[in-house]
Amino acid sequence: MYVHLDGDPSQKLPLLLAAYQHRFGHDVEAMTRHLIDNVAVGWDELGTDLLDDAPPALVNVLTGGEHWPSRTLDHLVTPDGSPPVRMSVTDTTADEQDMQWGYVLHKTGVEVISLLHEDIGPIVSWSMDPRTAFDDHPAAWSSLGSPPVIRAPRGRQPHSTPAAAPAKAGTPRTAARR
Repeated sequence: MYVHLDGDPSQKLPLLLAAYQHRFGHDVEAMTRHLIDNVAVGWDELGTDLLDDAPPALVNVLTGGEHWPSRTLDHLVTPDGSPPVRMSVTDTTADEQDMQWGYVLHKTGVEVISLLHEDIGPIVSWSMDPRTAFDDHPAAWSSLGSPPVIRAPRGRQPHSTPAAAPAKAGTPRTAARR
């Protein structure tokens, strides 16, 4: 899926998480059909219409009360008048298009790829609270680490960041593996 205004994780992840949890009713296939299969070229911008069926209080927290529609790139016309086609990996690269982020929908969550640093990234669980604040620094999104959370929603810890158990004396702590 190509989104012209791809945005940083702090902007796009809350929208995608809330869309999955509310508008698409935890159905990643329905979300995939809407975002990928049902558009010819891609998206200019993902809008607040993805938050349909989300609680009004959540929509307000995520958007600051603003509303804007999603817009596709399907209206584009090429210089020779032919219809535009989707970009493929062989047609262009992230560098040529100045793309910094990739978001890949998986059954378990959204993989966030810092395209300037890696070809893969950590997966943010679909159960993560959309109000979670994420780090936008590309180097923070290592495929070897957990999604970089700046701040969990007040009074709650993100679902993907389990509370660490206190270490027993003399017992080394180890990082969790995927």
